[in-house]
Amino acid sequence: MEDCKIKDMIDFNESEQNERMDEIRKKEEEELSKMLAARHKIPYINLFGFSINTDALRVIPEQEAMMANIAAFDLVGKKLSVGVLSVNNEETMKLLESLDRKGYDLGIFMVSEESLKRAWSHYAEISQAEANRAGSLEISEKAITELLDKLKTVADVKASLESVITAHNAYRISVIMENMIAGALVTDASDIHIEPEENIARLRYRLDGVLVNILEFDRSTMDALISRIKLLSGMILNIHNKAQDGRFSIKLPTITLEIRSSVLPGAYSESIVMRLLNPKSIAIPVESMGMDDWLLNILLKEIEKPNGMILTTGPTGSGKTTTLYAFLRKVNSPEVKIITIEDPIEYHLPGVTQTQTDEDHGYNFLSGLRAALRQDPDVIMVGEIRDDETAHIAVQAALTGHLVLSTLHTNNAAGTFRRLINLKVDPHDIFSAINVALAQRLMRKLCTTCRKEKVLAGEEKTLFDNVLASVRNKDFIKDIQTEKIYVAGDGCEKCNGIGYKGRIAIFEAILKSNELEKALIDSVGEFEIKKLALDQGMLDMRQDGIIKILKGITSLDELSRVIDINEKIL
Repeated sequence: MEDCKIKDMIDFNESEQNERMDEIRKKEEEELSKMLAARHKIPYINLFGFSINTDALRVIPEQEAMMANIAAFDLVGKKLSVGVLSVNNEETMKLLESLDRKGYDLGIFMVSEESLKRAWSHYAEISQAEANRAGSLEISEKAITELLDKLKTVADVKASLESVITAHNAYRISVIMENMIAGALVTDASDIHIEPEENIARLRYRLDGVLVNILEFDRSTMDALISRIKLLSGMILNIHNKAQDGRFSIKLPTITLEIRSSVLPGAYSESIVMRLLNPKSIAIPVESMGMDDWLLNILLKEIEKPNGMILTTGPTGSGKTTTLYAFLRKVNSPEVKIITIEDPIEYHLPGVTQTQTDEDHGYNFLSGLRAALRQDPDVIMVGEIRDDETAHIAVQAALTGHLVLSTLHTNNAAGTFRRLINLKVDPHDIFSAINVALAQRLMRKLCTTCRKEKVLAGEEKTLFDNVLASVRNKDFIKDIQTEKIYVAGDGCEKCNGIGYKGRIAIFEAILKSNELEKALIDSVGEFEIKKLALDQGMLDMRQDGIIKILKGITSLDELSRVIDINEKIL
């Protein structure tokens, strides 16, 4: 017994001594590298603790790097940082000369053998990524198609995901991804959110603009999902402290689904959002967007005009892009040249020349608009007017024989004019250029299967009566009932237990008029401009929403979620 203890002590001491010797050897090796760096007058670097850029590693094949005792560890544009063991090695110098001939701006550092080995170990990540591109880690489009037939509700999606998350096989992460994407398609989700917390991870879908919890799962599964999504999306695998964006696509029998991925570092781990760019979700005709017949007829006439500007306003997620695409599809024909400048291109429109901004290469909305005008277009869509110059050129284009469609970030239609004035556009030009200023919001529609009827009474009845009394054009409210409204039910299979299914827009618009021109010249505020719009017989968004509530399309709670219903009534 005593002999065993002595043996264990000897083994322990030898192990501890070997570790110390190894540490001393590594330290001496680093010191030698420092001395060589000073002798050859090149910088020294220790790659332990340094984030190795796998894009840099890709520049030099693994076998060549090992033969030449060299490792590329960082890449910015054409500036390539490499670590070398010696500057007297013939193979090293040949490889450096080859990189120089290829146009790389080389930054050469002296490193130790241990540093080289650490950098070379990251070639395994490249091998995994290449395997993914070759198809061994791809998401199965056939599997997604089969799941689309099998899954029908959020409950089905949750049950299927729970079963595959707890499974243990080599393809578990791929199967989870297939279930997540199929579930999002089945439920008409626009986004998939994977969010880390201290001990768990959470999966949520955005359904009709509102996030809905799907399930919680373990953090180790989330880490594996992050790596898989990064690989699929073309992101750098080993960067964890910076935001990254990427995309991938899945070809299904009837559509090609584009998925835009975003990774954001957080307190516990990286958070991932995948946005599903489903062509079906954008293919909504302008007639089905929820406009009243009067406004619809006006807009259909305005988009047929050869020049002028139509602006849509509202916050992110209010459906502005969907509206503009609906206009483009309406005017698109072989006789019409249409050019778009977008950030980014989310959906492809046949017959339309679509371009995407790229700030890194100097192609923004301004330069894109200037270039588009040289292409002799009939219709131009500018994704967003953000600055003075873009606003000025867009207005001038509208004044010189082009129909210009664009968006602004303002709270209402009346704010459009003040925003353009703040962007230093001449008020006379604003009036001459703008045909229609449109504002919109998206509201969820009540599930017609489980909605509940409610008698309109008390303060709610007073609010409805006052808003209806403010409608100038009484044709909008002729024969409309004011005794009852509907509220969301407890949920059913049709609406995935939410009480709402689908969305509809509410709108307000301002048209060109002599009164508006005088108001712009006199620099009146939004309040007065909004009153002018109502005097034109238009509905504002609150009036439009109240009418849709009385028609049983949506609820008062939902209208209150997207606009301030207690704003002063004009």
